[in-house]
Amino acid sequence: LQLVESGGALVHPGGSLRLSCVASGGFFGDYHVAWFRQAPQTEREAVACKGPRGYVTNYVDSVRGRFRMVGDSAGRTVYLHMANLKPDDTGVYFCAAGGDSTITQQCFMTEGRYGSWGQGTQVTVFA
Repeated sequence: LQLVESGGALVHPGGSLRLSCVASGGFFGDYHVAWFRQAPQTEREAVACKGPRGYVTNYVDSVRGRFRMVGDSAGRTVYLHMANLKPDDTGVYFCAAGGDSTITQQCFMTEGRYGSWGQGTQVTVFA
């Protein structure tokens, strides 16, 4: 599965963005999918994940209620809707896919579960 992210931009605190991750070579419904982010000089962290066929979605506490991960009906694009952005949300956002498609009642927030990664898209939140 090949992944390409887009939608990163410069925004002010309180602003909104929608990131997109487009897949080729397969459909997101067959995989676990997650968004990760990496701020300068920090470890990459999971932001949100979605299980196969979208039964389960989970978010890291710092973004819950502000971010929403959804997929399109064609199964080729996954979006990360981000609202009320804060400077701490700054970083490169990566889309990842992989995992065991038979596990549908949970999704994974750890890098090691994902074998396909995009190149990342930069989000910068500044006053």
